[in-house]
Amino acid sequence: MEYHGSYLKGGPCLALFGKELKYRGVLSWVLSTDHKRIGVLYLIAVVSLFAAGAAIGFFMRLELITRGPTIMTAQTYNSAFTFHGVIMLFLFLIPATPSVFGNFFLPIMIGANDVAFPRLNLLSWWVYMAGAAIAVIALVAGPADTGWTFYAPYSLRTGAKVSLAVFAVFVLGLSSILTGINFVTTVHRLRAPGMAWFRLPLFVWAVYATAWVQILATPVIGVNMLLVISERLFGIGVFDPAKGGDPLLFQHLFWIYSHPAVYIMILPAMGVITEIIPVFSRRVIFGYKAIVYSSLGIAGVGSMVWGHHMFVSGFSYEAGVAFSFFTFLVAIPSAIKVYNWVGSMYKGSILTEPPFLFAMAFIFLFSIGGLTGLILGALSLNVHLHDTYFVVGHFHYVKFGGGGFGFFAALHYWFPKMFGKLYNKKLANYALLILFIGFNALYFPMFVLGLQGMPRRYYDYLPQYSLMQIISTVGSWVLITGLVLMFGNLIYALFRGKDAGPSPWRGATLEWQTPSPPDAENFEAQPKVERGPYHYDGI
Repeated sequence: MEYHGSYLKGGPCLALFGKELKYRGVLSWVLSTDHKRIGVLYLIAVVSLFAAGAAIGFFMRLELITRGPTIMTAQTYNSAFTFHGVIMLFLFLIPATPSVFGNFFLPIMIGANDVAFPRLNLLSWWVYMAGAAIAVIALVAGPADTGWTFYAPYSLRTGAKVSLAVFAVFVLGLSSILTGINFVTTVHRLRAPGMAWFRLPLFVWAVYATAWVQILATPVIGVNMLLVISERLFGIGVFDPAKGGDPLLFQHLFWIYSHPAVYIMILPAMGVITEIIPVFSRRVIFGYKAIVYSSLGIAGVGSMVWGHHMFVSGFSYEAGVAFSFFTFLVAIPSAIKVYNWVGSMYKGSILTEPPFLFAMAFIFLFSIGGLTGLILGALSLNVHLHDTYFVVGHFHYVKFGGGGFGFFAALHYWFPKMFGKLYNKKLANYALLILFIGFNALYFPMFVLGLQGMPRRYYDYLPQYSLMQIISTVGSWVLITGLVLMFGNLIYALFRGKDAGPSPWRGATLEWQTPSPPDAENFEAQPKVERGPYHYDGI
């Protein structure tokens, strides 16, 4: 098939059942196999769902500004807590960076015209949207009250509509697997001539490692979710202790997936940071191979640490020591990345543009999340901090401070390439400052609350926790203000922004050698790669 001009213009042809069909309007997007259009579709979906999840979180924090009932009942709070987690994790953080920017830029960065399986790519988006629709229906039809982990045996016995929410997670997992298969095959089969493995941009390496985690770990939670549905419908007794089942088996199966899922959220964000730092430092990345191996190491070792979520569940002391050891071990490749990022900036010509500042915020926030994770990985400390607000603070510094801010950094870095428009840089910097202040005001008090003994997931609290809860809630208002300012700036730029040109940041990787936005076929001629991705001589 042949496309002409920017992917944003006209309607691309779509091959269906051997026929070339021409679509226009909305159909030219939702039936397109162009990887860039699918990336934009994912972007619209994940940002919309992020807004919904943030709104739910905002009202949860508003409830906690005072003791006792404020704006919702305890049952409503449990349901809001459940769907805030489901939306933010399964509908935003897991698909955000790999599905949006992986879809849009991975083929271009390796010199390909599209992903290996364009139709499968479109199917993965449709499956994702089906999962999102089921989750929304579950929220309206009788929301689950189990928390986003759906722990048995409560999830088997509650009268809430748990099965629908669990099925939504199963469907979303299928979309994740399809995306992972596509990315692995694309990297193996469609690299441009001269694009050797160690000439790949490091974002591609990060998405490649993530794709393997998606393929290998996601089926585990899929089986787990089907078992929960089967328990509720047919009473098969796998997890129900009253029928001879073992609820700890649910936890093992859940965390065998869900801890590697942390790296589905974090690894692509780390890849984004690795792309941004050399561009705005005007230096070749320090320790290219070390970063490559650290990405693979995080994906590998990260699959062996799920038990640190279960230190107080009653398994053997020897198992606890082993999981604690691997928890500390997985911190090493993450530390290697931070060391190499700092090394890349050393004696560089630093350009403090918004993407670079977002990257700095990522490093700071994720480092706090990682260091507090080591505290929780210590057996003796975990006994005291497990299921306290300390875990909530750590969780959000890693997930939101890492995955979320990595997504925002990617959005500000590649926005001019995706849409051909420049946003207001000064406004972007102000938005980041407000976000950074609001984030720390919201989540850092949770570490204090956890050390004081405040349990997580509670609808109410004792008087001694009031001050930190008020500070945290006020922080949420500041954070929301920053988010509105940031997205408002980007949306305004879509319609009124100045033309960006092909390479506003003067990047050296292949996507910056194409028009902004890229042509439908990406390249006029097959590119030939003759050197590594981070050389800035003469650029």
